[in-house]
Amino acid sequence: MMTHRILCPVDGTDHASHAVEIAAEMAQKYAADLLLCVVNVARGAGRGPMVHQWTTEEAQQILEAASALAKSHGTTPAGSATVIDREAASGIVAYAEMNKVDHIVMGTGDKRGLSRLVLGSVAADVAGRAHCSVTIAR
Repeated sequence: MMTHRILCPVDGTDHASHAVEIAAEMAQKYAADLLLCVVNVARGAGRGPMVHQWTTEEAQQILEAASALAKSHGTTPAGSATVIDREAASGIVAYAEMNKVDHIVMGTGDKRGLSRLVLGSVAADVAGRAHCSVTIAR
């Protein structure tokens, strides 16, 4: 199966930056489009206001930094977007499906033991739910 569109979700962490480097190199190798997205997780509403993880400006800064990093590794992203969702993994998977992505490259935190079991892992959730291949960069 050929890789034509690679999605790299970013959140401004070192783990995401490493994933951007790998995704940029893959995009270059396969002559594929690289898409970047940040999922701005929305919490609240109901009785209170909707609160997002980042401001619009913060989300844009995360995307701009990831785009600059991808360019420094030889690939200019074909697009970037801020996705609003209540859950990071569902936002990533939905964006990948809507944009006909055939490979997702993402970072993962270094959770171990009980915190991994209690908090779960966005990367593991995406890998389990995605319609396409997922590379988890470490």
